[in-house]
Amino acid sequence: MGKRFGTDGIRGVANVELTAPLAYALGRAVAVRLAGPGGRLIVGQDTRRSGDMFVAAITAGATSLGVDVHRAGVLPTPALAYLAGAGDFPAAIMVSASHNPAEDNGLKVIGGRGLKLDDAVEEELEALIDRSDGLGAPGNAGLGISVDARTLVERYVEDRSAIARDCPTTLHVVVDCANGAASEIAPRILAATGARVEAIHRSPDGVNINVACGATAPEDLAAEVVRRGADLGVALDGDADRCVVVDADGSVVDGDRLIGLLALDRLARGELGDGTVVVSVLSNGGLAAAVERAGGRVVRTPVGDRYILEAMQASGARLGGEKSGHVIVMDRASTGDGIVTALETIGVLGRRRAGLAALAAEIPLFPQEQRTIRVARKDAWAGDPGIVAAIAEAERALGPGGRVLVRPSGTEPALRVMVEGADAAVVAAHADRIAALAGERLH
Repeated sequence: MGKRFGTDGIRGVANVELTAPLAYALGRAVAVRLAGPGGRLIVGQDTRRSGDMFVAAITAGATSLGVDVHRAGVLPTPALAYLAGAGDFPAAIMVSASHNPAEDNGLKVIGGRGLKLDDAVEEELEALIDRSDGLGAPGNAGLGISVDARTLVERYVEDRSAIARDCPTTLHVVVDCANGAASEIAPRILAATGARVEAIHRSPDGVNINVACGATAPEDLAAEVVRRGADLGVALDGDADRCVVVDADGSVVDGDRLIGLLALDRLARGELGDGTVVVSVLSNGGLAAAVERAGGRVVRTPVGDRYILEAMQASGARLGGEKSGHVIVMDRASTGDGIVTALETIGVLGRRRAGLAALAAEIPLFPQEQRTIRVARKDAWAGDPGIVAAIAEAERALGPGGRVLVRPSGTEPALRVMVEGADAAVVAAHADRIAALAGERLH
């Protein structure tokens, strides 16, 4: 079989591409490679209806090889990473497709330090999945047990609430919980800042996660911020590892500007970690220019938070992220955490005594367009002469400083196109041209 792990675990349409037998096999593979006989595994999920099925399958797989499975229930991915990183569990599995549609789901394996696995370990898990039936079958006395561990999330709540108490404020904040994993705890944690917090989209029913709400669809939040006269809007995604913010006028703040305002604040306080911020190749050149003008430096990585994290560890950087709102604050969390990002933003607003719109304006952005094209053959673009010619034509038209980036999605059957340059009309025209060609030729 082909490679199952993408840039963010194993994903697919639940009960179609991603099945219970695969989750069972992964549970057995993790039991062998990471937990060991008599070991412990913690498993969490977001609010998708299919989550119960996958947790049950993982539990059956791991317990069948003598590993005790602690079921943490519904909680954010960063909460599960926090619990894994606390040292009580050598591994964790999060059942979530993050910001993807409700019909999708995913299986994300987290190591004992609260970090994603490296490629070599994922390859070992792949091999173990392929021979899952031959991994053993202990008798009754050698089986693991299933443990209700839902109260463990309170450890995470208390840790993040302590951060919140260090960011005192009287702001009026609206939080969009995306009907997802943070629907119960995000308002509680943000309220620990002293803010007046109102929550929307916090009634998950198993099918409404990320539907017209949350970080991927912040329009309703923007309208609610204006209607309620709030100072700030915060939109999380389904597993709360992303954060998108809205200013008091209802304008959605670009993710690169969000990273930029956090970076400039930390630079000014000498807390950026060697003056470095790590971003992906998709991040806007205007962010890099603003950071460099302030005396910092920018390191770019391939797209994917695992690459951001690796570069942060190598450089000693304390801040990194992607324009999607997936931000890693290394001295606060081992992974992207939308709640931490919201708290960091609230802290900046308090220290600067300025509105979000004014602070975001300190990071002027270059015109940039991104397109996502659903295609059947996402990896074939580089061998298509028409697409290659269109990219070359775009690069000539954009001139010095212009950029074109084409890449297959790591989580969806799609091709992603980014074009950046000085002239907004030229940028948009070439982004549309490349996207149209991809849709025609890679169907």
